[in-house]
Amino acid sequence: MALSASSTSSSFLRGSSSSHELKAPWIHSVRLLDQCSVPGDSYCRKFLVKPICAEQKRSNSVVPLAATLVAPEVEDRIETEDYEKLAKEMELASPLEIMDKALEKFGNDIAIAFSGAEDVALIEYAKLTGRPFRVFSLDTGRLNPETYQFFDTIEKHYGIQIEYMFPDAVEVQALVRSKGLFSFYEDGHQECCRIRKVRPLRRALKGLRAWITGQRKDQSPGTRAEIPVVQVDPSFEGMDGGVGSLTKWNPVANVEGQDIWNFLRAMNVPVNSLHSQGYISIGCEPCTRSVLPGQHEREGRWWWEDSKAKECGLHKGNIKQEEVAQLNGNGNGAEPTNESDTVTDIFNSQNLVTLSRSGIENLARLENRREPWLVVLYAPWCRFCQAMEESYVELAEKLAGSGVKVGKFRSDGEQKAYAQQELQLGSFPTILFFPRHVASPIKYPSENRDVDSLMAFINALQ
Repeated sequence: MALSASSTSSSFLRGSSSSHELKAPWIHSVRLLDQCSVPGDSYCRKFLVKPICAEQKRSNSVVPLAATLVAPEVEDRIETEDYEKLAKEMELASPLEIMDKALEKFGNDIAIAFSGAEDVALIEYAKLTGRPFRVFSLDTGRLNPETYQFFDTIEKHYGIQIEYMFPDAVEVQALVRSKGLFSFYEDGHQECCRIRKVRPLRRALKGLRAWITGQRKDQSPGTRAEIPVVQVDPSFEGMDGGVGSLTKWNPVANVEGQDIWNFLRAMNVPVNSLHSQGYISIGCEPCTRSVLPGQHEREGRWWWEDSKAKECGLHKGNIKQEEVAQLNGNGNGAEPTNESDTVTDIFNSQNLVTLSRSGIENLARLENRREPWLVVLYAPWCRFCQAMEESYVELAEKLAGSGVKVGKFRSDGEQKAYAQQELQLGSFPTILFFPRHVASPIKYPSENRDVDSLMAFINALQ
């Protein structure tokens, strides 16, 4: 697997080459260049190459030794730095400034994590710094064809080679043989993501001292709102091992999605063709779909699950400690008590009926109802529920006096198990229509929750 470097580093090397081949010793998978063909000691510099995953303790590194591309040497001893203080100092810095600082500080021991989506902006920023840089990506084996084509386009556009990381074939084989190709639809995505994404990422990061991600604060409900521009990675270890051995840079943390796209257009950067098909957040093909106008970008990811913690595990340090057990597949799925109990309620309107547990049970038992009902199963802390509050209240006002009752039933906490078992709750929000003469409620199948779409659903069933 080859190392990625900017064209700047390649031109620098060409300017330093001589007519005869330089001879340099190999020391523990590192080649040191102690000679320079350019006259004058002031021009001579020492370089080293450390391929990703090339820690000395591993004998089965998935990346071959690279001998042709080099980056400035970073001393083995990294001084301890207060990254919390640095994050505050750089809070108002531009993505370009943050990227430049990261590459300057860590040289060849840092790499950009590239998913094949709008995080291509990171590669453009890295190129603009004029410094050498590396890029790696996780090939899960389940990506869209368009994403693989995009990888090839980016390699050619920037003249780089992406360092691909792959899942362990034995682990994938065991999972598929025991549970099938689509087990994540039945028991959650965490197990598959651990095998295909998290563990390959862990191997990659063990060959680095820092990594660069495309996380943004506006990107994921409930999990990324507080990410700093730089931090000590709370979940993974770097090449030196142990807690605090890996630094995580988030240059676009404070940039909104629309501004990222403005930058990509202004710089004429190639983008994944899936974006033109309605995809915003792009992951594996079975777990990603396009979103409709007005929907949050993460609604296209793992749409069959609870919308509160849509993370695959690569950034699980963003998630509150109470939720980590659920992400790891060890929890019971209950919401944190403090969040469930203290958050302000939503969908407040005189045209909305607040249903208690007994009220929703009675409504569900009726075979002949005097009026049809539309009921939302919600959790007030859910960002997707909050996002549809305005349209749902407007719908209730529109239906006032029409003969259709509009209600809400809070389905988190102690009510969640009942709602899942009896009311078809899959994720928040879930919208149910209770017809007059049909006993079982009908679940609204779309994630397009604007007034017109909900009205069309009601009119089709009255």
